[in-house]
Amino acid sequence: MAPGGVGGARPLVSFGEPEGYDHDARPRPLGRRGRSQAAAAAACLVLGLGLIGGAVTGSWLVGDSGTAEASSTFTTAGGLWHSLPVDQLFPPTVEGRGAGPGGADRTWTRIAVAPDSGCADAFDPLLRKALTSVGCERLLRATYTDATESYVTTVGLLFTKADAAAMASLARRFDRDRLARRTDLMPLPYAAKDTVAAHFGAKQRASWTLSVLTDAPVVVYSVSGWADGRTVDDPQPAEEAMESGATTAPAQAGLGQEAQGLADRVERDLRKNVRSGTEQPA
Repeated sequence: MAPGGVGGARPLVSFGEPEGYDHDARPRPLGRRGRSQAAAAAACLVLGLGLIGGAVTGSWLVGDSGTAEASSTFTTAGGLWHSLPVDQLFPPTVEGRGAGPGGADRTWTRIAVAPDSGCADAFDPLLRKALTSVGCERLLRATYTDATESYVTTVGLLFTKADAAAMASLARRFDRDRLARRTDLMPLPYAAKDTVAAHFGAKQRASWTLSVLTDAPVVVYSVSGWADGRTVDDPQPAEEAMESGATTAPAQAGLGQEAQGLADRVERDLRKNVRSGTEQPA
């Protein structure tokens, strides 16, 4: 009875015939089908296998394409040290919008570029040992100062000889053992003569950051200090110096932001150059 309706004749209900009977309602063994049904089932099976095979093949091709693209990007990045002008790797002026303490803007001016070199004298012994597994193809460095010339920061790009697997392994080790926070693994600054960074030596290091890239054979780092050459007894990794409530001298001066902000923007420019180098013309 329909809701709100009145009684009437009961509707007729029919049920499908069980699979064990033919069209004349005569019993037949279960599992036995007519030739047309068997043919249709076979066709569906072939079609299904074809679709599955096509999907697997398509997935495999896409995977290969992605792998090839990643390999091309990695290779392109490894060659940037000799294919790009220095002004693209280390711009004369770097804008750091919101990069300072409390979100203040920063502007860094390049005051010196070190000659491209190996890594023999660029790192303290322990850091050089930690990086041995990836090798040293080329090391590029530049030193910047802030708008007030109160601080100096050296930023470096270590182009390694490693493949993607070796870079990933080194990145895992640095992350697992927190090597980028150890004061005995700080990178060295580049003290350029006749500049405000002339006295920027090992004892003047105040804050630093180091990042092992996994999509490029590159280690990006930076180290900051005061421009007046004062020594620092308690250097602090940038990540800790930037924490809210940090009271060390590097933290109070914003030297963690100096190191991290400049390294981030040089790394960002590096990635842009990699993308430009791997883009195919339309």
